[in-house]
Amino acid sequence: MLSPVRLGAALLLLSSACAHAPAKEEAPPQLVPMTVLGPGDVFDVRVYGEEDLSGTYRVASDGGINFPLVGKLDVANKTPGQVSDELAAGLRSYIKKPSVSVFVKEFTSKKVYVFGQVARPGTFPFEDGMNIIQAITLAGGFAGMADQNGAFVTRIIDGKEQRVEVKVKAIGEGKESNFRLEPGDIVYVPETIF
Repeated sequence: MLSPVRLGAALLLLSSACAHAPAKEEAPPQLVPMTVLGPGDVFDVRVYGEEDLSGTYRVASDGGINFPLVGKLDVANKTPGQVSDELAAGLRSYIKKPSVSVFVKEFTSKKVYVFGQVARPGTFPFEDGMNIIQAITLAGGFAGMADQNGAFVTRIIDGKEQRVEVKVKAIGEGKESNFRLEPGDIVYVPETIF
């Protein structure tokens, strides 16, 4: 698994090589946080000692939820921790020292895309900690003509599209570290030339 710093450095080198310009020393690009909520995501709210307030919520298309005693709360683009803090703040008028926990069940607003030489190309729900092996497995595995060491992952970093080659077969053989995916990543498996 490449760390965000190593991935950022690799992508910077790749983009520098493509531009035929020497690489500048810059801070690695910041990756988009994967734990923010979006429309369609499902999460559980647990309010300690208040079973009537605990439940499961789906983020509406407008980015909000309706929570008892608190009312409408905008949760889009917020982490589960931020939502927990806001719910606790809203409940303080009714409960002394409320303890609120938020657990994400489904990141349906976050997707990865797999296409090319795989059995079932398509769009798949992102899971926290997802890697390229999982994504290709969800797509039914490699098709017969797949270049298993020539897959590409395209990712938006700092508003720019970046592309990195991933040797999936080498990962499966234990020769390379697994490649961790981020929401919105596009995995492309080309056809082998042999």
